[in-house]
Amino acid sequence: MEKIIFFEDKNFQGRFYECSNDSNDLQGYLNRCNSIKVEGGFWVIYERPNYMGYQYVLSPGEYPDYQCWLSSNDTIRSCRIIRNVGNSWRLKVWERPNFEGQSIEVADNMPAFHERWHSRDIHSCKVFEGAWIFYEQPSVGSIHRVAEH
Repeated sequence: MEKIIFFEDKNFQGRFYECSNDSNDLQGYLNRCNSIKVEGGFWVIYERPNYMGYQYVLSPGEYPDYQCWLSSNDTIRSCRIIRNVGNSWRLKVWERPNFEGQSIEVADNMPAFHERWHSRDIHSCKVFEGAWIFYEQPSVGSIHRVAEH
């Protein structure tokens, strides 16, 4: 079962809120978030309500302070479950908006995507299977976006 627990203080202290479903506004439950336990599932947490702002992907485990999920502050305002975590992944990306221009189909993890992709940017994407995380930079700690089928 998917479950995430948000704590107002570091090291899982203070007021907390348990969540088992997507939540577009956590402000009524927490003033701040300084630690998190993910007890099931993969989650995307957002700094703003309605799944907006910086996002962070969390897998099962313990995050004793906000720096552990690479945030620079203690603000979490919405969260959602990544539902399409499985054994098969497939997507296609295009160099221009509206699925135009050169494209490439991908079916596996690509830590060095820029070595196979001729363009600097991706402007369109269609996910056929699975959930994908796009990082702005080659490092996992960079700003990212989640796309899923």
